[in-house]
Amino acid sequence: MDISTPVTRPPDLYGRPRGDSFMQKLAAFSDHAVTRLARRATPPWRPSATETPVVRELVVATRRQEAEDVVSLRLEAPDGAILPPWQPGAHLELRLPSGRKRQYSLCGDPADRYRYRIAVRRIAGGGGGSAEVHDALGEGARVAVTPPRNAFPFAAEASVLLVAGGIGITPILPMAREAARRGLDWRLVHTGRSRASMPFAAELAELAAAAADSGRVFIRPDDESGVPEAAELLSLSPAAGAVYCCGPAPMIDGVRRAFGASGASALHYERFAPPPITDGRPFELQLGDTGPVLPVPYDRSALDVLHEALPDLPFSCRQGFCGTCRVQVALGQVDHRDRRLTATERAEGAMLPCVSRAPEGERLVLEVYPYAQRLS
Repeated sequence: MDISTPVTRPPDLYGRPRGDSFMQKLAAFSDHAVTRLARRATPPWRPSATETPVVRELVVATRRQEAEDVVSLRLEAPDGAILPPWQPGAHLELRLPSGRKRQYSLCGDPADRYRYRIAVRRIAGGGGGSAEVHDALGEGARVAVTPPRNAFPFAAEASVLLVAGGIGITPILPMAREAARRGLDWRLVHTGRSRASMPFAAELAELAAAAADSGRVFIRPDDESGVPEAAELLSLSPAAGAVYCCGPAPMIDGVRRAFGASGASALHYERFAPPPITDGRPFELQLGDTGPVLPVPYDRSALDVLHEALPDLPFSCRQGFCGTCRVQVALGQVDHRDRRLTATERAEGAMLPCVSRAPEGERLVLEVYPYAQRLS
C-alpha cells in the first residue's frame, strides 16, 4: 500500500511518525514522565539496596467470562484500601504464583480507586502467563502487582479514532469513555474473528447508546464483514483526528503503512505482542567469560535465545519499555533499540535483549549472575 507522505524515520513507541511541534513537545513530556515512573517500578538486573520495586498483594474480587477464551478480573486490596491512580492506556504488572511477570492493560474505570480490572485472553502455545491467569486466579486468589504504568498515554485530542483488534480493546475502552466524558469528537472500531471472540460487547453497546451521535461505535467481526483493510479503518476517523490503535501486529503494521495517505493527524499505538524482526543480523551471545556461545539468528531476538538457555530469565513486555529482561554486557558492542535505558545505563553495559541486538558477527559477553547455577 503506497504512502503519499513519506516517513523519514521510524515511529516511536507511541506511534508518532509525523507529529507537529505540539505533539513533539507532548511526546517529550510523556517520554520523560513514563521513564521516571518505570525507573521507580521496575526491578533492576541485580538487586539494589537503594531501589526496590513497590509490590502489593491484591485479591481477585470477581472473575467474569467476557468472550471465548477471555476472562476479566477485578482486583481489590484485601483490606479495602484505596489503590494508586491510573489514566487510560495504563497497564498493571502481575507477579504470578509461578514467578512469571506479565503486563495487562487496565480496562476499568480510572475514577474507581478501589478496584482494578484487567482482561486476559488465553494464548495457546504462548509463554504460559495467560494460561496461569485462567487456571490459577479464581475468585479469592491473591496476586502481587506493581503500580500502574503508562506507555500508551491518551492525549485527548479534540478528535480521535480508536481502533482495537480483539483483546486490544482493553486499553481502548477507557479511552473511549474518557473521550465521551470530555465531549470529544470520537469514533471507535472494534475488529475480531467473530462476535463471540470479542470482549466487552455489552459495554460497547451501552457506550454507543449513550452517544448523541449513533455512528460513533463500529463492530466489525471478520466472519460477518470480512477482514477490513487498514485504509478502510482509517477512513472512519473524524477530520484530522488522532488515531489510537491496539491489536495484533499485522493490523498495526497495516495501519502504519496506510497512515500517511489518510487524513489523520497523529498515530499512537500499542502492541500486545513483540514486533516482527525486519532488519536483524546474526550475532552471538556468550554466557560469562567461559560459558557457552549462543548464536542469535537474524530473525530471532536475543531474549528468545537466552530464555532457552536460562529459563529463569524474567521478561514481560518484550517491546523494550518495561526493563524486566535487563542483562549486563561485560564485553561487546550493543545495538540499543529500547526506550527504557538511560545513556548512563547503556554506557555501564545494560541491555534489554527483547529488542536490542548487536552488529553482524559481533559477540556479546554477558554477566550471568544470578542465573549461573543454570550453567553448571
